[in-house]
Amino acid sequence: MHPLHPYNKQWLLTLIVSALLFCTQVCYAQDPINSKPDTTAIQQDTVKQNFDQRLIENLRRISKRKTIMGKLLDAILDFDRKEEDVYGLDAELIQREYEKHNYKIVRRLDIVTLDAFGYSLNDSTRVPRNILEKAGNALHVKTSRGLVRNQLLFRRDEALEPLALVESERLLRQTPYILDARIVVNNLTSTDDSVDVFVLTKDVFSLGGSGSYSPSSGSGRVSLRELNFLGRGHQVRGSYRFNMNRPRPWEASGAYSIQSIGRTYIGADLVYTNENFYKEKSAYLHRDFFATNTKYAGAVGYAAIEEQLLLPRAPEDTIPLYGDLKYNRTDVWLGRSFKFKSYLLGYEPRGRLIVGLRMIDTDYTQTPTDNFQSNTLTLGSIGYSVRKYYKDRYLFGFGRTEDIPAGALISLTAGYEKGDITERKYFAASTSFARYRTQSGYIYGSATWGSFLRDDRWEQGVLELETLYFTKLREWGNWKLRHYIQGRGTFGINRNPEELLPINNENGLRGFRSDLLRGSRRVTFNYEANLYTPFSLLGFRLAAVAFADMAWLSTGNKSSPFQNKPYSGYGLGVRFRNEYLSFSTIQILIGYYPKGPSFEEDFNNFRILESSRPYYDFTDFRFSRPGVANFR
Repeated sequence: MHPLHPYNKQWLLTLIVSALLFCTQVCYAQDPINSKPDTTAIQQDTVKQNFDQRLIENLRRISKRKTIMGKLLDAILDFDRKEEDVYGLDAELIQREYEKHNYKIVRRLDIVTLDAFGYSLNDSTRVPRNILEKAGNALHVKTSRGLVRNQLLFRRDEALEPLALVESERLLRQTPYILDARIVVNNLTSTDDSVDVFVLTKDVFSLGGSGSYSPSSGSGRVSLRELNFLGRGHQVRGSYRFNMNRPRPWEASGAYSIQSIGRTYIGADLVYTNENFYKEKSAYLHRDFFATNTKYAGAVGYAAIEEQLLLPRAPEDTIPLYGDLKYNRTDVWLGRSFKFKSYLLGYEPRGRLIVGLRMIDTDYTQTPTDNFQSNTLTLGSIGYSVRKYYKDRYLFGFGRTEDIPAGALISLTAGYEKGDITERKYFAASTSFARYRTQSGYIYGSATWGSFLRDDRWEQGVLELETLYFTKLREWGNWKLRHYIQGRGTFGINRNPEELLPINNENGLRGFRSDLLRGSRRVTFNYEANLYTPFSLLGFRLAAVAFADMAWLSTGNKSSPFQNKPYSGYGLGVRFRNEYLSFSTIQILIGYYPKGPSFEEDFNNFRILESSRPYYDFTDFRFSRPGVANFR
């Protein structure tokens, strides 16, 4: 994120407009679903055709020539690409369709994995046709069938448990190295006591990376990642920044992850981070409640962390002040899920009663204030979870199948912290819900409260409220529009002086940056409109983005954020994504911020935000480890 010089403002606006015009004239505007070009229209007088149609037809004819230009156009432009139908859009209907096969023996299990480019799950006649697709597949190591088999919740020659088919398909689709998956029962060969199951998956191109460079400062960033190392599902990530305007000019980080060790569904993570204000070395083994029928979950891990903690600002301070915080942490937890008994044969209730126990040992070796003490925190939780999933498209992706969580989660937590100096109790409660309807959209809401109790006084507590709404997808031919609305409130309860809330980026205003502007209570409102266009170049789809953000801040237990004027941000930009690649979504946004902090004279009201992280995300209703409510 960089300040926007007036010359750069004009240059960037010109660049974006030129790029949009280029895409409009050169990129292929996809045909409506299930429609094909009318060959009779091509034979009509060209005077009756508009400019776009004539241009596309001219490019199509050039691409058929055996010249260098013809081969290049044939490689980068897709004239015949159509939207793929998403079969079984309602995941609940799929479940009911599969219920008749519950407890049947899996007689045969066939697994087919497809390369990243040129293939389709819904059209078996599609194959790689140009040099780019073939070259991409040659560089890609396809996911092994054994890895897919390990992700399935059913086995050959074993009885098919309820929800196993639909849950297995969802788990495959949620892996970072698989774009989409289908699990089909062959009804022609199925009998009263056995079934044949066919599993089909399509990969993403797992090798990816990104980078940036600023000629004026010489600073830059390089990152690489492999999400499916040798087709075994191992993930390797690395990032390096250089020539930074920080106390030390470079930063580096790396991580190695295994999603599932064999068929255990136990994952492993190794993390190394060496940044100016944060350093971490950690190792974890973990198993989540990954499916509705999962009985056991847990984790064990160790982390050594050093960070520069931003200290409270004094009235005369014009630069941020930091203090050193160093600690080692050991973390262990175990959870058990219990399902309710059903008297209906073949029916699987989705509700689960879950209990969890966690122990966290934190050893502080250096602290910036007296508010930190080495301690052992023991937490116990009990919760009730109901979850189900639907399918839709154009939420966070550009046409791929996405699983939408719906349901409810209620949990109660109690704990005891034994410290070197003092001891205290902890209590927390949380609830969340989500509903999804194809005609009205998606609505999510949550409320969380948690606080320590020492000598009949609540301290380091927080009340957090959140709501999120996605509208129904509106379509006009190949153009699609969806709106996103989010509201959040975070209210501190007797927090320590150094514990304050920012409103930077994902914490409030996207693109906003101020190290000194913070408070103990915060309310934010975010709106975004995504217009998905039919334009595609080299497989990258284009969407236009508009956003409006507002944030209120206050300090003090009895203060109201709404007593102060809000900070706001407004912006426009574009978003690119190729679903077949592991590259993150590319976003370039121009933001305008009418009001800046009064104590920052060099605050720039215009900024360019280059981001690859989604601003919104789904919250799953799986029960997670017992923990202290976040204040961030």
